[in-house]
Amino acid sequence: MQIAASIFKAYDIRGVVPATLTEAVARSIGRAFGMAALAEGERVVAVGRDGRLSGPALSQALMAGLVDVGLEVIDVGMCTTPMLYFAACTLCKSGIMVTGSHNPKDYNGFKMVLAGRAIYGPEIQALRQTIEAENWLLQPGGSIRHADVLADYTARIVGDVKLARPVKIVVDCGNGVAGATAPAIFRALGCEVLELFSEVDGNFPNHHPDPSKPENLRDVVKALQETDAELGLAFDGDGDRLGIVTKDGQTIYPDRQMMLFAKDVLSRVPGGTILFDVKCTQRLAPAIREAGGVPEMYKTGHSLVKARMKELDSPLGGEMSGHIFFKERWYGFDDGTYAGCRLLEIVSRESDPSAVLNALPTSFSTPELNVACAEGEPHALTAQLQALAPEVLDASSAQISTIDGLRVDWFDGFGLIRASNTTPVLVLRFEGHTEAALHRIEAQMLALLERVKPGAQVGSAAH
Repeated sequence: MQIAASIFKAYDIRGVVPATLTEAVARSIGRAFGMAALAEGERVVAVGRDGRLSGPALSQALMAGLVDVGLEVIDVGMCTTPMLYFAACTLCKSGIMVTGSHNPKDYNGFKMVLAGRAIYGPEIQALRQTIEAENWLLQPGGSIRHADVLADYTARIVGDVKLARPVKIVVDCGNGVAGATAPAIFRALGCEVLELFSEVDGNFPNHHPDPSKPENLRDVVKALQETDAELGLAFDGDGDRLGIVTKDGQTIYPDRQMMLFAKDVLSRVPGGTILFDVKCTQRLAPAIREAGGVPEMYKTGHSLVKARMKELDSPLGGEMSGHIFFKERWYGFDDGTYAGCRLLEIVSRESDPSAVLNALPTSFSTPELNVACAEGEPHALTAQLQALAPEVLDASSAQISTIDGLRVDWFDGFGLIRASNTTPVLVLRFEGHTEAALHRIEAQMLALLERVKPGAQVGSAAH
């Protein structure tokens, strides 16, 4: 079967409907994943979908493909990605979520869990090879049954998280699928909830559901100014990432959220290894050590972080993109709603939650920046940068990490240049403890980049 190789990304499958992603493609993905599941002794696969307009047709085709190769499908219907992961932890061990995540509305895709692990990289390419060769065995015995996991999922969270007092919050779901479930879960915890854009609408008529972009948080900031709500929470399109806004309109980025979460988790798991990705602030590792934990910086990518957490038996992991993974008291998967609940549990002990959040250590930093490249170029450039850095930088003052691209840490900040695993761009981020340090580090890193890619144009990151 002819299929666009470009849809097979590092951590998932994603494309534009119907240009590269069609019902025929979805059915073939179901067949290929089904064969991979059977090879591991898996006979049951849960399937969910977010609120995108193409979701119903694609999930039907996907399920048909799974049935074609003899699998039992549990259709959990429209839900958040974390609710699909919950189904793949409680009802079976494998699952596929039909979601375009934070991409524009004409995108859709598939996040996959196979025998209890998020698949990525070579395993996703193996699915492509199966599809191209049509290397599947069609057989009878497949079936579809429906299940609603919301009641069990809600009960599991409400049974786990206890607020010290009711908190009034603004919740902005951006017309993403979290709108159907998150506000009710926060109310079940005892919160008073002011809802923004909870109606699930795949046209995203108000703003794009991506809380990592400041422009998508303006409505939350306005609601906090105009009401007596104490905090704002915002979710991405499929509900696996959380944005946090304080009463005075400041965004608490995920690497700072992790300081609060790490301190809380380590109070019950002393000495635990806390995982975070290379994009995170230099202030995070000392905060983890101070709380009695072992910090470990790792590669970016939700599937990669989850796999590494399993290896280390880590109680908590997090990424700058907003994926927070609680293993302590939870299942180890990224879940924006659950992370929001854990945050409220911590700050509800204080009379002024915003003061607690604003007091977390911070620095001067750039947003995520991108340099557009030719297909295949970013990884070649980062390899050149990794080779060049030790020759150019003073080893006595600069600590070089090549775990994911090139990250250089100085005593007063860091610079990062890495290859995106999802689009042909270099991802850049710079941080300084002072504005002067930020400018110095940015200049040094860009001078390094200029040597391998003369005339590189640095722009702000797209979705």
